[in-house]
Amino acid sequence: MSPLKWLVLLILCAASVPAQQQPKQGDMPKQGDLKVRVNYMNVCSPSDAEKKEIVSALEGIPAAPRFGPEFEIARGRSTAPDAPIASWVRVRREFPPDVPLINAQYSVSLDAQDIIETVVFRWREPKDVMQVSIEDSVSNVAGPATVVSTDTPASRIRIERFGKPSLGLSRCPQADQAAYESIFAAASRVASRYRAALGVRESVPPELARLGLGSSQPTKSQKPKAKSQ
Repeated sequence: MSPLKWLVLLILCAASVPAQQQPKQGDMPKQGDLKVRVNYMNVCSPSDAEKKEIVSALEGIPAAPRFGPEFEIARGRSTAPDAPIASWVRVRREFPPDVPLINAQYSVSLDAQDIIETVVFRWREPKDVMQVSIEDSVSNVAGPATVVSTDTPASRIRIERFGKPSLGLSRCPQADQAAYESIFAAASRVASRYRAALGVRESVPPELARLGLGSSQPTKSQKPKAKSQ
């Protein structure tokens, strides 16, 4: 999936009409009655201030995960208009009440072309940061089981903030991103740590198998045929 797809344009439209000039029902608004505010999220080269906030959000994720007893494992298929059918598996664990985060969730989603892994962290009392997501995307060539068993480096980071526009950083081959390599590396370490903590390599492959997906490698009961002499 091309990183350019993650270059997001958020358009927030707000009608600002004085009470004495509100149009009657059925009337068309006059020119100048509507004001449009456009927010651009520069995911290829965020500013120094945005970099600092992204780093701070990543550092707010506990380095040593300590989960409570609640968990969820789910699987399914989803459809969307003009898009191929996507299969997915989701694993979520809840944090105890004394942890600033509510939960951590891993998901893998795949269609005929791409495999996307996402690790999402949600804050309990979002004074600034509400949610952090770390994502990687590869082509569906090796197979989902191979991807799940590998710590693929992060290619996209998104920070949802309370009362503020979102922040993002994505891999952009056409841009010079040397200044952001340390952030990608930090996000990759967080994702790897939580893949292990959530037991992804043990729990996800059986769910993929139930969806008819899995490794193309022969199992113990499917020995490779001997080559003819």
